[in-house]
Amino acid sequence: MRINKKGQVTIPAHLRKASGLLPDVEVELVLDGDSVRIVKRATEKRQGKAKARAAEIVRRLEWSGDVAMTTDAIMSLTRDIQPETS
Repeated sequence: MRINKKGQVTIPAHLRKASGLLPDVEVELVLDGDSVRIVKRATEKRQGKAKARAAEIVRRLEWSGDVAMTTDAIMSLTRDIQPETS
């Protein structure tokens, strides 16, 4: 692997996948003796997006509908069986 004229290097796909370096993930280059390590950067923006995404998931899970059908009636619709009436 070589560094190109622009100072860029391509990280092989299997290493990106194994380390979770997905597109748009911010990284930092850390000097470690005579080596350079690539580490993911935890940014406030990324953390904010994750918190917003989690809040949206919780909001959707907490939704309580006002469906008048019983669970048995709903399940019978998925099985094409007429529900028993009492």
